[in-house]
Amino acid sequence: MSVVKINVLTVPVEQRETLEKRFAARAGSVENSDGFEWFELLRPVEGTDTYLVYTRWRSEEDFQAWMNGSMKAAHGGGEGGDGAPKQKPAASGSTLWSFEVVQQAAPKNG
Repeated sequence: MSVVKINVLTVPVEQRETLEKRFAARAGSVENSDGFEWFELLRPVEGTDTYLVYTRWRSEEDFQAWMNGSMKAAHGGGEGGDGAPKQKPAASGSTLWSFEVVQQAAPKNG
C-alpha cells in the first residue's frame, strides 16, 4: 500500500498568509511526480501554530525520488527558481512524520 508523509510546520501567525500563498503558487509542482497520489495543506484551527502538509505516495522510493529531484531543486540553492534571491522560510520549524497505509476506506455509493 501507499506511504504517507506529513511535514509538520511551525508557522508564526504573521507568516500564515505567506505560507498559504507560497503553497498556492507552487500548484502543479508535485502533482506531476511519478508515484504521487495526494496532497493537502492543513491549517490549524484550535490555538496552535502547527500546519500539516499531507502527501501520499505509491512507495517510499517514489517519495525519495521526488525529494532528491523536484523538491530539492525547488528548495535548494541560493536563488529562487526565477533567479531572484531565495525567500526566507515562512515556517520557523519543520518535522517529517512517515507512515504506511495499512487500512483505508472511501464513501460508499448510494
